[in-house]
Parts: sequence; structure tokens; C-alpha cells
Amino acid sequence: MIGWLASNWINILVIALVAVIVFLAARSLIKDKKAGKSSCGCNCSHCAMAGKCHSQNKKR
Repeated sequence: MIGWLASNWINILVIALVAVIVFLAARSLIKDKKAGKSSCGCNCSHCAMAGKCHSQNKKR
């Protein structure tokens, strides 16, 4: 087991680093969603879907 860990420690480190980055990105998206922030940047003047994207906010 120790030999396997010693020969694969770089792979384990890279996978752990990628997992942490994905976790932080997902946490940020969830936090923004709960705060009511949009992930699109809200520059709707140039968007083809401007009337559809934020229609829920206009109804409130």
C-alpha cells in the first residue's frame, strides 16, 4: 500500500487539487444563487434572451 502511494502521490495530489477547485466553484455558484445574484452578468441589453432570462424577477 505504501509503495502504491509513493508511486502515485502526484496523481493523488492533482486529483485532490481539482476536487477542491470544483468544490469551491460549486459553493460559490450556490451562494450566489441563494443571494439572488445572476450568473450571466446581467448585461441584458445585448442578450437575445433578455425578456426570458429575468422574467421571474419582473413578476415579483
